[in-house]
Amino acid sequence: MSAVGQLGAASAAPPAKVERSGRRFTGYLLLLPGGLWLLLFFVVPLVSLLAASLYDPNGSIESGFKMTWHFQNFVDTMADYARPFGRSLWYSLLTTLFCLLLGYPLAYAIAMKAGRWKNFMLALVIAPFFTSFLIRTLSWKLLLSDNGFVVDALKWLHILGPDGRLLATTTAVVTGLTYNFLPFMVLPLYASLERIDPRLIEAGGDLFANPFTTFRTVTLPLSMPGVVAGTLLTFIPAAGDYINAQLLGTPKQRMIGNDIQRLFSAGAYPTAAALSVTLMAAIVVLVLVYVRRAGTEELL
Repeated sequence: MSAVGQLGAASAAPPAKVERSGRRFTGYLLLLPGGLWLLLFFVVPLVSLLAASLYDPNGSIESGFKMTWHFQNFVDTMADYARPFGRSLWYSLLTTLFCLLLGYPLAYAIAMKAGRWKNFMLALVIAPFFTSFLIRTLSWKLLLSDNGFVVDALKWLHILGPDGRLLATTTAVVTGLTYNFLPFMVLPLYASLERIDPRLIEAGGDLFANPFTTFRTVTLPLSMPGVVAGTLLTFIPAAGDYINAQLLGTPKQRMIGNDIQRLFSAGAYPTAAALSVTLMAAIVVLVLVYVRRAGTEELL
């Protein structure tokens, strides 16, 4: 009987193995479209950009560019564009900070206090996405214009002087960036806060902690994944933005994205590509350091 049982088990094993192999093969097939998409529209352009950053900078569109492995492009671009590069990081840092200060209370109110109005408030948060990024920025240009009601109100309150203005200033650029990227901060914060068990917050009160202590020791640590995700989703695109600086600022407020766009338009591909690669590398380093310092490496 034992021999017959072993023979039956042996004969049943191959179909199980075939079934497991079929499942693995199906998984690879499901990954294939996404993998091809990333290969064609991420890996290939990235490799092309890296190659262009090492072209001979003396080439042109008419004569073509030669691959000379000219690493000096990176040194030259950082020497020539250090100020707009640093300005871009500074503006994006301010934008991220303001979005966090504005977005956290809003996300907390939606997740914890909105009740049956939760879906409506979330719809209001994502409503700007139904309008073009360019149109939203142009709207801020009208709001902050010298003859707009915002400037008139600030002058009436004596916050601005008689000749004071908001448009074509750093304030206008950072304000536009903050408005355009605020939803990218609010949505991850809401998702993180909404998952917090309310009983944990109630337990803080039961242990005689005041609301501030409960927030500092319970709510904020549990919402840190949302804070990190929101700051990354805000900081990264803000650092490469050029629309807000172009429409709301002056050449004194230009960001590195403006120079990259101008250089590509002028056909200076090696310099523009070197600036782009440098910006990407700087952002990757800053993100890795930030995530490790925040203690949320699992987000990567």
